[in-house]
Amino acid sequence: MIVLGLTGSIGMGKSTTAKMFAEAGVPVHDSDEAVHRLYAGKAAPLVEAAFPGTTVSGVVDRTELARRVLGDAAALKRLEAIIHPLVRADADAFLARHRAAGAPLAVLDIPLLFETGGRGRVDKVVVVTASPEVQRERVLARPGMSEEKLASILAKQVPDADKRRQADFIIDTGQGLEAARAAVETIVGELMGKPGH
Repeated sequence: MIVLGLTGSIGMGKSTTAKMFAEAGVPVHDSDEAVHRLYAGKAAPLVEAAFPGTTVSGVVDRTELARRVLGDAAALKRLEAIIHPLVRADADAFLARHRAAGAPLAVLDIPLLFETGGRGRVDKVVVVTASPEVQRERVLARPGMSEEKLASILAKQVPDADKRRQADFIIDTGQGLEAARAAVETIVGELMGKPGH
């Protein structure tokens, strides 16, 4: 089974592209969705122990947790030390299930693939990109987003140009949904060795 890593900076269209892989019949593991699940399950007591008062009825209150860790590098590191291994174990279980089922290809949607040293976990990498103008427009349209927040997020991410240099495949979502969907289908066809691709 080929494991394809899907990544891209904020606002590049990664979530939309992940859905396109799923629509093409490829199993997709979404790290963000796994975090949501873990916050309502096995991560909740661990987070509560590290940050008392951040869970409500056994579920992590993301707003309260964000208030505690944002801008506090040590707190963020503590949180990542709890969450990253759990997300990784969740992804490993997902891959094992699909490998056992005989899937030829699976996607790991990892927002911080390069930042967290995840390159070694995947066979190939797809980087989703768009122009800086399109990226800014998309991100600033999000509720609660500001120029400062965007600058702070981008400062923590590997620059887009560096990601593109390390990619096996690049999908430019600034070209529109149809172009992105065609790129996904081409990549799937190439990796699964379908004739005519």
